[in-house]
Parts: sequence; C-alpha cells; structure tokens
Amino acid sequence: MCYEAWRERLYAPLREEGLFTWDRMYDEEYALATILPIAESRRREIAEATERLGAIIGKTVQIARQSGEELFRELGLPEATWRAVRIAVSERHPTVVGRFDFAWTDEGLKMLEFNADTPTGIVEAFHVNGRICAEYGMADPNEGMASQIGEAFREAAEAYRLDGYRTDSIVFSALDWHEEDAGTTRYLMRQSGLSGARFAALADLRVYGDRLCLLRDGEHEPIDLLYRLHALEKLAEDRDTDGYPTGARVLDMIAERRLAVLNPPSALIAQTKALQALIWNLYEAGQFYADEEREAIRSYMLPTYLENRFEGRCAYVSKPILGREGGGVTLYEADGTFLECDREALYWEQPMIYQQRVELPVVPVRHEGGTADARLLWGSFLIGGRASAIVARAGGRITGNLAYYVPVGME
Repeated sequence: MCYEAWRERLYAPLREEGLFTWDRMYDEEYALATILPIAESRRREIAEATERLGAIIGKTVQIARQSGEELFRELGLPEATWRAVRIAVSERHPTVVGRFDFAWTDEGLKMLEFNADTPTGIVEAFHVNGRICAEYGMADPNEGMASQIGEAFREAAEAYRLDGYRTDSIVFSALDWHEEDAGTTRYLMRQSGLSGARFAALADLRVYGDRLCLLRDGEHEPIDLLYRLHALEKLAEDRDTDGYPTGARVLDMIAERRLAVLNPPSALIAQTKALQALIWNLYEAGQFYADEEREAIRSYMLPTYLENRFEGRCAYVSKPILGREGGGVTLYEADGTFLECDREALYWEQPMIYQQRVELPVVPVRHEGGTADARLLWGSFLIGGRASAIVARAGGRITGNLAYYVPVGME
C-alpha cells in the first residue's frame, strides 16, 4: 500500500468521528503515517523527569505566588495579571494540564520548557496515539491515561468549590474557527466529566456587570468556572472594538474570586521561561532546594539566565519569556554567530531568556514527499501533578507550529 493510501486508512476514521480533524494544517501534512518506537527504559525516564521537575516547579511557584510585584516584573508577567496569578487550586500543583518539552541529548534527557498555561497536542497524545498503535500492532505508551484528565478536572473543580467558589455554570471556551484549539477544548470537556459543561466560542463571552457571561439568544448567562484555551498574557491585552479593556476586567474578576478558571492563574508563573532562570539561579547559589531536587535540576534542566552568559563559552539560544511554538527563538554559535531563527512575526518584542543550546536528535521520517531527516522533540504531559501521556514532534532545529506529529509505540 502506498504511503498516501496508508495515511488515509489511518486518519480518515478519526476525521469522520470528528475527534481529530487537523491531521493536515494549512494544507500541509501534520500527522505522519508512521510510528516511532520508544524503549521502556526511556519511557520510564521521561515519566520520572516529568514528575520530579513538576514537583520542583510547583515548590518554586508556591513561593513566587507569595512574593512581591518586583518578582512578577522580573518574571515578565503582564501587570494586569499580578493579582490573579496569586490564585491556585493546589498549593503543590500550579497547573492542571501542563506539558514539558524534552530533548534526548548526548548528556541525557534535558527539559527545554514547560507549557503550563495552554498546552496542546492533547488529542494526539491521549486519543490518536492509541488508535495508530493498534493499526501497527504495538503497545500504546499512553494506554489508560485519558482517565487522568477527568480525575484532575474534577479534583480542581471540587477544590474551587471547597474554597467558596460557585461551580454550577461551567463553560469550555476557545476560538471556534481554529480547528485545533476548538477540537482540543471539546475533547477536554468530554474527558473532564464535569456535569453540565458547555462549549462556547471566545467571541460569545461578554463582560456584563461584575460577571463574565455567555451571550446566548440575547441573554447573558453568568459563568462560574471557565476552561479557556486562551493564554493569560493574551487575555491581559484583550480589548473590545471600542477600546474597553475586557481582558483586564476579566482578570480582575478572577482576582476578586468571581470567576474560577482552568488552568488556574498560577499556571502563568510556571509558564514563563524566566522561572527556569530563577530555578537555575537558586540551584547555582545552593539555596532553597533539597539535595534530591538539586540532583534533578542538574540532571534534567539546562543553564538558563536573564542575561547572556554564554557568548564566548558555548552555543546558546535566546527565547521570549512568554513565547510559544518556537516563536521568537534564535540559535547562536558559541562565538555569538547567528545560526538560525524563527521566521514568524510573533513574540520578538518580549524580554528574552538565554539558555545553553542542545541539539535535538536527528531521525529519518517518512512523509508525503518521501523520506527526510527531522529533529525530534518529546512532549510529556503533567496532569494533576502526575506524569502522563507523551507526544513526539519532528521538525527543524526550532520546533515550530507546523512540525510533524509522530505517533509513538512501545519498542
């Protein structure tokens, strides 16, 4: 069977079910009709690194939430978010659904960043991967892990309720015209098990009085609990067509406990790459972390700073503090020579962090155009503080929005 026919056999049923309809994006192949084997030992190490780093980030965010505004400024958080980010649903876990990005390097597994606020790749990891593994007769490394999503969402909703929030009216919201965002949000809503939850387009949400509401049939229906696939730093900038600062008003509602949100606001502290610089600074100073935590930082994290300490010493990368999908990333050689940068227009205005550069391993991938070498990035989900499903992406030195999704099976 030719590649194109095999690909259609794999992905047509998923499209027809309506659960995964973005196997092609922007008229380009996104999901590959191939499978990447992973050894049990590597699967275990990814899970271990995910949980250990998750605990370290949770401990750091817990203290950061209680700190002064000067730290929030250093972390690059928009001022409109400063009151809201102090709110969490768990003292130990700053996010409900997060995703680490890892690279296997000559020095072992290294964490590149933590997508704590609005991670995607969820449907691919928790649903699609198992279906593709079944077609290849391979064990799914993510088998049974979708149930963790429901457990984590229900625990978070109950935590809000016990903290005095209303949780009767629940809305899951995203850009309805964005196939991946809307599909991911609807999948999470179904997996959440939250009774009465509804999907709504972001465009149908309104500030009305002192509440965030869903505008439906001319009526404003107050929302108690909102899952939003909409980054908090973008929300801080949102304005109506007349210039009214809608986003800042919603952040005020969150800070004043009139709206519960998932992921919780504390996720933005975990999201900023400046937190990696803070963790590395504390590690180098021998402060705050126990010996076991320091060992995990040394093993799985990369030297990261708010200023360039690498030029003349080793290859490095600059990244926007709140950039996403490889946006605004630039790679440099040790002498400061430019190597490569992201070609999109987003995030270049943000403050940068500087991180030791590591090379993503090269793997051959088969796609519609034939076979080519690509660089492999591993995503690992942290759900309710527990290591969960993994997802693989293959692209260039900088993993952008259109890097291929590669299904993964147990070796």
